[in-house]
Amino acid sequence: MELNNRKKKILRAIVEIYIATAEPVGSKAVAEQAGLDVSTATIRNEMADLTELGYLEQPHTSAGRVPSPMGYRLYVNELMGEHQLTIQETQRINDALNLRMEELDRVIDRAGKVLSQLSDYPVFTAAAPKKRITVKRFDLLMVEENAFIAVVMTDNSVVKNKLIRMPEQLSDTQLQLLSTVLNSSFVGLSLEEMEETLDKMETRSAPGAFQLISMVVQFAIEVLNQQSGQTIHTAGITHLLEHPEYRSLDKAKPLMNYLSETEEQGTSNLPVTLTEGQNMNILIGPENINEALKDTSVVMASYDIGDNMRGIIGVVGPTRMDYAKVTARLSYFADSLTRMFGKGELPSGEGHHEE
Repeated sequence: MELNNRKKKILRAIVEIYIATAEPVGSKAVAEQAGLDVSTATIRNEMADLTELGYLEQPHTSAGRVPSPMGYRLYVNELMGEHQLTIQETQRINDALNLRMEELDRVIDRAGKVLSQLSDYPVFTAAAPKKRITVKRFDLLMVEENAFIAVVMTDNSVVKNKLIRMPEQLSDTQLQLLSTVLNSSFVGLSLEEMEETLDKMETRSAPGAFQLISMVVQFAIEVLNQQSGQTIHTAGITHLLEHPEYRSLDKAKPLMNYLSETEEQGTSNLPVTLTEGQNMNILIGPENINEALKDTSVVMASYDIGDNMRGIIGVVGPTRMDYAKVTARLSYFADSLTRMFGKGELPSGEGHHEE
């Protein structure tokens, strides 16, 4: 059912009041905020309709209403205004990102910490290749009678090597044959394709030859995993405790543990992917697949790092998140990171200020 303008104004007012107060919203507060020339009784009737339609929920202990995930979704898609960053906010972001000579991980980690401080929410950052990475070439170099160096070059120009020792001697001719097999059968394949090819080769290769092939291919798979994996940084996990939803440790602990494990392991089930061409995504409450995130919202923005790399920066917080502010800051961060990595410059900040 399409909502009329009055219902939309009331829903927008309720979302924004609840974002600001974390308290269920009554008709009197809506009347003051929404600027509608109608009675509080009329507003109560409209709020009852919005509740019946699934856009609002009524806590058992209160006569007021709070937005439902469906209400937040409509707000994000249609109702929220565009938040303008202050001069101080844009300056802090620019200062944080003005580290062109520093390592990628350090820049991204610093960006996440600053965004967390600005937003008062936990932030995660990740970088990963935009395309699949494959092996471009294998080179094998004899160093001793029973040892050789395997050199793996990927199609994004990363070169890794490993000393491989064998129980028996290996001739130059055998090493050359091994190199030919590797370059004819395992170049240009995805991780899954390499593993499938190796499995098929086991049944039709001599045990000694397969052992050598397997050692080199397993090393190549390790290299591709390192290149294609995402390293996740998290910042500001304790900011959760500043929000009413998480002042109870019983409520905060599962989410804080989940984010802490993400930081320790460097990878996670956080929703750190966006489809090609998608620059911003908002997942509200149950739209998050992971159980630890079912009562939270995750807002993500992507940016280009260059060298076929793409980054994600995201904010995790209660569904009562100030989506307009968060999306404005994330958008500016992503634009700044793209400009910095791609062109070595930062945006001027024009058009992002509010007095």
